[in-house]
Amino acid sequence: MCDDGSTDLTGEIARRLGAEVIRHGRNMGYGAALSSLFKAARELDASAMVVLDADLQHSPSEIPRLLPPVVKGEADIVIGSRFLGEEGGVPKYRGLGIRLITNFARGVSYREITDAQSGFRAYSRRAIYSITPSEQGMGASTEILLKAKEIGLRVVEAPVKISYDVEKPSTHNPLLHGLDVILSTVKHLSIRRPLVFYGVPGFAALLVALFFWLWTLQIFASTRQIVTNIALIALGATLVGLMLLTTAVILWVLISVVRETK
Repeated sequence: MCDDGSTDLTGEIARRLGAEVIRHGRNMGYGAALSSLFKAARELDASAMVVLDADLQHSPSEIPRLLPPVVKGEADIVIGSRFLGEEGGVPKYRGLGIRLITNFARGVSYREITDAQSGFRAYSRRAIYSITPSEQGMGASTEILLKAKEIGLRVVEAPVKISYDVEKPSTHNPLLHGLDVILSTVKHLSIRRPLVFYGVPGFAALLVALFFWLWTLQIFASTRQIVTNIALIALGATLVGLMLLTTAVILWVLISVVRETK
């Protein structure tokens, strides 16, 4: 287990009961805890790993629901979905937020997933050795799916139950949680697909600039006057388009060099 800078005796009690405890000297975040767990699993040469939150919202008794696809070699990641089968127990506001984030994640990773933010997951050996979360916060869940999609890992879901009626539920603000996930996803998309993320808007901006330049020239040809507002829009769109395209090319070259070095 990973004790992410807790101030109670949970880590010490777990250690006395025989668990191997990874302790962070201070609270570093959900993603940092996942990163430590992946590292420990690689050091142990684990053939599979199951991760679940320590607040008991998910029951360890449901681990057998997640492991079979990994053990049989049918999947590299199994997500325990709160929205397969019975959906009881998920507050409406949380359910809405999770679905919004999931729809966003589906657009950039696996289109068939129903619960992109589930912390109850099983990983195969291939996933353990292929993925290292870099996000410190809650965005790590979506980051893992993005990286899994990029390297072609197989992802399936299994129905699980969840209970929010626990002694110490998550204290993460749902709005901040969602914002963290979306911003981290956008960041990873901009890094991994710079030609699409920056290049497409840059090209669109240049098309807009071309339209306004032609409009400016047409007016000048007929009146010998330059309409300042139209000309400024053309100039601004040109500068924005060139900056975005330049950024896309520079990032693409840098990322290509880094990948070749690795």
